[in-house]
Parts: sequence; structure tokens; C-alpha cells
Amino acid sequence: MTEAVARRTNRRGQTTRENMLKAALTSLASGDPGSVSANRIAKDIGATWGAVQYQFGDADGFWAAVLHRTAERRADVFAAVDTAAPLRTRVASIIDTLYHGLAEPDSRAIENLRAALPRDHAELERLYPQTAAELHSWGQSWLQICHNAFAGIDVDPERVREVATLIPGAMRGLVSERQLGSYADLDVARRGLTNALVAYLQSPAQPHSDISVT
Repeated sequence: MTEAVARRTNRRGQTTRENMLKAALTSLASGDPGSVSANRIAKDIGATWGAVQYQFGDADGFWAAVLHRTAERRADVFAAVDTAAPLRTRVASIIDTLYHGLAEPDSRAIENLRAALPRDHAELERLYPQTAAELHSWGQSWLQICHNAFAGIDVDPERVREVATLIPGAMRGLVSERQLGSYADLDVARRGLTNALVAYLQSPAQPHSDISVT
């Protein structure tokens, strides 16, 4: 194969790969449980299961690639957090960014994909090791984003970790309320969550042994 032919072949393969990932995100964002099918997505763009295997190895490799592509597309989402701003402004910025971002197509796509994957970590890691590794990477990246967002402020790193763990689930709840047409004032809810997190981050740290669990 000549170098020119090899370049054309590589470009075709890359185009096919990009089309598959784009089709996957579009299909998954529909919310249709049946969209979590690598074979169906391949058919949507006129490809075969063999083409998916050639590009990604298997469904696990395909879903891991979808997650990685989404992470790349959202890499700069939290760049707007002003690390020179007061604590309250930083917390509010994170909450507002998630509140609006979780309604975006990429977020809906990932929620649909996650809903179809095993809930049990051991089972997920056994059946979809690459996908599990990518999801774990997402969690580590999110924790680092939060630590970076609060850099330069005297807050307990353990409390930052706790807040980072809480925020995504809390925001999914508020976004769900918005989608269901809640009678609650969600602006008030976001303000209340911001106030609670700021108060917790600002309060003096206590030894973990002093915290009772009932």
C-alpha cells in the first residue's frame, strides 16, 4: 500500500469512527433505552457490527470511547470558575454550570448510557472494564476540578471531597424536578444549596472521630 493510499484509508477510518461516535451521542441523547446498542447505532449510519469491532474492538470499547469523547468535549466547561472570586461565587458558579449543563444532549446521552449499564461496580468492571475505567476517570477528574476550583481558599480538603461527591447527585435531582415541571422554585433551591455548601466549607473542621454516625 502506498503512503497516499494509506493516508486515504486512515482518513476514511477516522471519519467512520467520528461518525459512529456522533451517531452514538445523538441516539443516546434521545433517552430511548433501546438506543444503548452499538449494533443499532452502527446501522443508523449504514455501518456493520464488524465495522464497530474494527474501530473499537467491542461494545465495551465503543462505550468507553463515547465517554472519552464526551469528556473531551466538556473539558473546558468549568474553566469559567473564577479562582480569584469569593467562596460563595465559586460554589454558585459550579452549581449553575451543572444545572444548565446536565440538560445538554451530551449529558442526556451519558445518563441514558449509565442507566443501561450494571449498577454493581464488580459486575460493571467484569463486563465492561474499559467503560468502568473511563467512568472512574470521570470521578477522579471531577474531584480534581473541585479541588482546583477552591484553590487558594482555606477549606478542609476532606470537606471539598465530600461536597464534590454530593453536588452531582443533588444537581441531577434539581434537573429532574425541572424536567418534571416542579412547583418548587428551583432558583430558591439552588440558592439554598449554595448557602448550605458555603456554610459547611467555611465551618471549622472537626476530627472525623468526633463525627457520630447513627
